[in-house]
Amino acid sequence: MAKYETVIGLEIHLQLKTESKMFCHCSNDAENQAPNSLVCPICLGHPGTLPTVNKEAVKQALMMSLALNLKINKKSKFDRKNYFYPDLPKGYQISQFDEPLAQNGHLVIESSGQTWSIGIERLHLEEDAAKNIHRNGKTLVDFNRGGTPLAEIVTQPDFKSPAEAKEFLIQMRLIARYLGVSDADMEKGNMRCDANVSLRPAGDHDFYPKTEIKNLNSFKAVERALEFEEKRQAQLWDEGKAPTITETRGWDEGKGETVLQRSKEGFADYRYFPEPDLPPLIVSEKLLTLVNSAMPELPLAKKDRFVQEYGLESKDAWVLVYQRKWANYFEGVMSDLRAWLFKVDGISPDTDQATELWEKNKAKLSKTAFAWLTSELFGLIGNDFKIEDLKISAENMAELIKLVYQKKINSSAGQQILKEMFSGADDDPSRIAERMDLAQIDDDSTLEDIAVQVIMSNPKQVEEYKAGKEPIIKFLVGQFMKESKGKANPQKAEEILKKKLK
Repeated sequence: MAKYETVIGLEIHLQLKTESKMFCHCSNDAENQAPNSLVCPICLGHPGTLPTVNKEAVKQALMMSLALNLKINKKSKFDRKNYFYPDLPKGYQISQFDEPLAQNGHLVIESSGQTWSIGIERLHLEEDAAKNIHRNGKTLVDFNRGGTPLAEIVTQPDFKSPAEAKEFLIQMRLIARYLGVSDADMEKGNMRCDANVSLRPAGDHDFYPKTEIKNLNSFKAVERALEFEEKRQAQLWDEGKAPTITETRGWDEGKGETVLQRSKEGFADYRYFPEPDLPPLIVSEKLLTLVNSAMPELPLAKKDRFVQEYGLESKDAWVLVYQRKWANYFEGVMSDLRAWLFKVDGISPDTDQATELWEKNKAKLSKTAFAWLTSELFGLIGNDFKIEDLKISAENMAELIKLVYQKKINSSAGQQILKEMFSGADDDPSRIAERMDLAQIDDDSTLEDIAVQVIMSNPKQVEEYKAGKEPIIKFLVGQFMKESKGKANPQKAEEILKKKLK
């Protein structure tokens, strides 16, 4: 048993994907823009200017709150968080302190077959600071980011390992993207994370002074920084020098270690007081109804449905769910395959007979569709490929799978047809198969003639097979496929070869 337990909590800043900033009408699209080009007197903090709340930011924060099972506070307020830093033009940040938008929630995480729940303390709205750029010994400030709407999400200290914290962040990114409220790209700063970590003796339930780690710009950085802190703090405990104060440390990616920055400020240091220029934020029933109606199916629910509805294994369902647009594409393919299955058997979809037929065939159909999508189609696309550029409709993909499923073409022919479709061929799969002469040979007499020819042409391998070297059959099947120009069914070819070799 380990001597110490690790206690981790996360503070996540999620940039919301609104058209304008949190308290002014400046554009919120700062990517690839000239420095200090998206600014106005309000977000620059000029005297006499007044902020107004971005309603869309409130809607998106409410969606995120519902996804995290948080209790929505019908009344919340904005506060001034006072501190001086070059990237804060007003000398304070408009945030929410003691009356946040939402609180007391949780998120269920599933990974590697395990499920656990992480408590969420709160979600509140605030504005982002500007961006400091350190160059040639100087610090430059780009105020384009200043005023960007942020949803700050604070978890309970429920993580027991760096790996758990990393998985939680991956799930948070997925949820934000499903909701469409943020790109949540850590490398681009759409999602930023400060990690709080402390240790305690195994079996102890007290909390000890924590270390807050900043400058974490990737999931891997979060995991590595927490692993480093675990070791560093364990050594301090072993030496009888357990941390006595809360401190802030930065993550140095190059050195692979955390570096002391300062002692951590307390709430009193920020001198919070209610924002005098903004009224309380009231969430009406009408707004909540509107937000609830806009909520999509969330990742975990979609994964569970894919397992139940299509008979996929959980790990395969997650492969699709992690890429929402591909999950929707898969559903389009499966919808077409289901309709085809009922049509072939002449069954009405809304009958017990249809349900029984689907239950009998869904696992095999979905497994075939999943394999062709993730192995064959994904094998043709590059890392930067966008599904919007895919030239293969879900209907045509389903037709290709039908041809393979019905053994009208073999896998090798299917791969050739798929490449034609991917390159933009206008024909549907059946016409491509006909044009390329890829239809599978079903005539038994023709297949038996090919088998005899293969046996006669490979006497050495035939003798080895008869002498007990059974793997040689694979070589003979390969020759069979070559002679049939890839138009034979490999399983049937092997069956006929074995019969003839007896």
